[in-house]
Amino acid sequence: MTERYEDTIKELFSRHPSFQSVGKPAYKPGLGSMEVMDGLLGHPHRKYRCIHVAGTNGKGSVSHMLAAALAAQGFKAGLYTSPHLLDFRERMRVVAPAESGPRAGADAPAFHLISREDVLDFLGRWQADFDRLGMSFFEITTLMAFDWFARQKVDWAVIETGLGGRLDSTNIIRPELSVITNIGLDHCDILGGTLPEIAFEKAGIIKPRVPVVIGEGSPEINPVFEKKVLYTNLPEPSFGGDRNRIMSLLHYAEKEPLSLDGAALTEAEFEAMLGEMDLPGTYQRANLRTVLCALNVLEESAGKVQVADGRRGPAGAKIREELIHTAGVTGFHGRWERRLARPEVICDIGHNAHGLRQNFARLQSVIDSGRRVILVYGSVSDKDVAAAVSLMPRGAQVILTAAGNPRAMRPEAILALMEGQPGGGIPESADAIRCVPGVPEAVRTALESAGPEDLIYIGGSSYIVAEALACPELQNGEN
Repeated sequence: MTERYEDTIKELFSRHPSFQSVGKPAYKPGLGSMEVMDGLLGHPHRKYRCIHVAGTNGKGSVSHMLAAALAAQGFKAGLYTSPHLLDFRERMRVVAPAESGPRAGADAPAFHLISREDVLDFLGRWQADFDRLGMSFFEITTLMAFDWFARQKVDWAVIETGLGGRLDSTNIIRPELSVITNIGLDHCDILGGTLPEIAFEKAGIIKPRVPVVIGEGSPEINPVFEKKVLYTNLPEPSFGGDRNRIMSLLHYAEKEPLSLDGAALTEAEFEAMLGEMDLPGTYQRANLRTVLCALNVLEESAGKVQVADGRRGPAGAKIREELIHTAGVTGFHGRWERRLARPEVICDIGHNAHGLRQNFARLQSVIDSGRRVILVYGSVSDKDVAAAVSLMPRGAQVILTAAGNPRAMRPEAILALMEGQPGGGIPESADAIRCVPGVPEAVRTALESAGPEDLIYIGGSSYIVAEALACPELQNGEN
């Protein structure tokens, strides 16, 4: 079974190249093929309630937190995210209701991935139609997730967009809530070269009569969301053209009071909750605030967090418990993930300047405290790598590498960009930069040169992290 599954996945990647492998050529905008296949499948996403999540960064963290919070309230929650790190099946999982069994750290996991048998069965049944319609890799995996969630009889599904929103394959759903985490400059060759242009594409997930939560807004992009909400709902008879009622659908998490399950949270309580989370990283502050706002909006919009039979799980204390254990509850990897303790090894899939800024600032504070940092970094060539390396912490030992991916940028090309930075992005001594071909060798080089008190940070792309997580040296957990 394992060999057959692995061969089938290789064939899937070969016949339907993914953005993960080849970049822009794999991007297929438009929903025509999705709508045809959705009809053939019997519109599976209509059999459960959905939350739709878009944004430049933070989509994965917010999606996993929302699934954990829904499970805390007694719901069976589907979770669709991308990309995967080690196994294709990571893209779709079901998180069990909290009251049904053991949670994080116990013998029985709180989640399960789609089975190999289910993957093989779905592809076997529909491959001829995928070929006939010229379906993309992401379209196929999205349909697989929607179909599997229906057969698993989930109450809710949290659906993360792949790229953009307006033309994203996931945008055939009609959610109970749309969430847009933040807007940064990424995939500019596809989504646009300015923040408002990118915001317009992400805002494409906004639907009539559906509330919207914006995680991080700004004066530059907020008008884009406001116009989209207004123009989408003006034709709706239920609003009668009432602008104030329409705009009440739009919520900015930064401006909403903090609360959990209807009870107000002080800033001190929020910070304490943040500090306990097994998803560390300063960027989780905005993500957690976004999730709390989203849960409150759902609760306020006509009892949306109720299933048909009126079942309602435990209140705030249980939701808080599941949120702070999100990584364990949902099996989340790659966000400031601590793999070893001595030396401390951190893996993080932040891959653009918008996402790396806080990570590199955190590493700079570690260096400023007198601790040595070894940075293992690589990227894909279609990112703004110059902007990313300009943020690199001063004084770090840098090991440049490349993943085994056609899109990977050669370490020497990254070094050339670093050398072109005016004052930033260059360690204090030129001999502190090394180019090491291959992620496994780069990881071994970092471990061999590190002392027990040093910190090794591995990141720059999900592909670098995926190959690092597969290294035997990082398989034993914290030592």
